[in-house]
Amino acid sequence: MSEGHADNLELEQASENERGAVIRNPMAIPLPMVEIFETVEGEGTRAGFPTVFVRLFGCNLRCVWCDTKYSYPPAKAEFTMSIGEIVRQVEENYQAAHICMTGGEPLLYGDRSAALLEALCGIERIVDVHVETNGAIDLAPFLAAVGSQKARYIMDYKLPDSGENDGMAHSNFELLRPQDEVKFVIASDRDFDAAVAVLQQYPTAALPMFSPVWESMPPARLVEKMLAHGLSGVKLNMQLHKIIWDPALRGV
Repeated sequence: MSEGHADNLELEQASENERGAVIRNPMAIPLPMVEIFETVEGEGTRAGFPTVFVRLFGCNLRCVWCDTKYSYPPAKAEFTMSIGEIVRQVEENYQAAHICMTGGEPLLYGDRSAALLEALCGIERIVDVHVETNGAIDLAPFLAAVGSQKARYIMDYKLPDSGENDGMAHSNFELLRPQDEVKFVIASDRDFDAAVAVLQQYPTAALPMFSPVWESMPPARLVEKMLAHGLSGVKLNMQLHKIIWDPALRGV
């Protein structure tokens, strides 16, 4: 096991005292954080809407092209906040009605992640809380624990070129609902063929989206392949934030 994976497993394993805190006072639960900021959502079905991003620290995967390496070891969590503090900051400092709960992997902390998701859904003005999860986390406990219709899951299924394809939890496909989304980042013809095969093998009610890695799969080529394969139910997913701003810029 690599040092980075070991660090994340330590973060993931809440103590019995922490599990008790979920029941006693969820708003006091601490979580390691990277940043909270407001911008427009860059991708998915809510692209373009003003959105508050709540980015947690820690991830159990190491994808080849990860663009948030500052969100997992050997980087450090920039600060820690209680769920109550996170909720207050979202309520008092921002105006958007959408929240993106992201990371790293925001569901890494199990019961604590579920408690945060439930608390964010409880903010009155919020109409949508979408969770960007990496496809290696079992979604069943979260779907069972968080009943709010505001909560949605965007599962980023890792294809072969990511280097993390072996870790995918295929059982999630049957759990995803029509309001959820499943994203495939396409870097090559091999990735494209794998995504098509996965959708054939694991039917899902979620909306499938294909995202191009521009350096190796230009968007025009991906569109051509989608049309040639008759993928009428798949949405092209462009990252607006990388078009509007420098792709390396944080907090946008």
